[in-house]
Amino acid sequence: LKLAGVDVEIVSGVGPVVAEPVRTASDVDRLTTHQLGDTSAISDAIALITAELATTPSGPATWTPLIGFAGAPFTLAAYLVEGRPSRDHLAARAMMHADPASWHRLLAWCAEVSGAFLTVQVDAGASAVQLFDSWAGSLWRADYVDHVAPHSRAALDAVAGRVPRLHFGTGTGHLLTEMAIGADAVGVDYRTPLDEAAALLPGVPLQGNIDPAL
Repeated sequence: LKLAGVDVEIVSGVGPVVAEPVRTASDVDRLTTHQLGDTSAISDAIALITAELATTPSGPATWTPLIGFAGAPFTLAAYLVEGRPSRDHLAARAMMHADPASWHRLLAWCAEVSGAFLTVQVDAGASAVQLFDSWAGSLWRADYVDHVAPHSRAALDAVAGRVPRLHFGTGTGHLLTEMAIGADAVGVDYRTPLDEAAALLPGVPLQGNIDPAL
């Protein structure tokens, strides 16, 4: 979001704080004129990291992949609408239902920015990418299917066929079958046992599931 000209700061003890929350159709109009700006810092960082991963002081090392990363459209939109981290995302979910046209324009823009950000990382040498949905777990399945899933798929489509694409969310055990569509692997958080996820997604590679407390 910062590379797309959004005034957002990471505040210690709080998280991302957006100076001008997006709450109305005109706010969405203003935001969606923004595009990613100079991404050279990201490309340069990935070039440095991949070079280090490929060597050791004594010579070539076993190849280690670098996973690129982007926030998923719903998580970006939740921060943009709420203005800061939220426990229940009431403002974002209210906008989803009260003004679905503006909501879909906002999510489409978020998907475009996330997809472009993933593309920059793949172009620079990332070996795989992960679309990370911190807040999708607050949605019930019908809302995710109708108002979010198509946009997450659009973000992943930006690098389709180029590198493996992981789709991960927290508290999203009830959404895994939808999250698997358009992804090459699905991340499972510690609240969903791997055997249950595997039963829901036969043949789909799974990643994660370790409790951060451990």
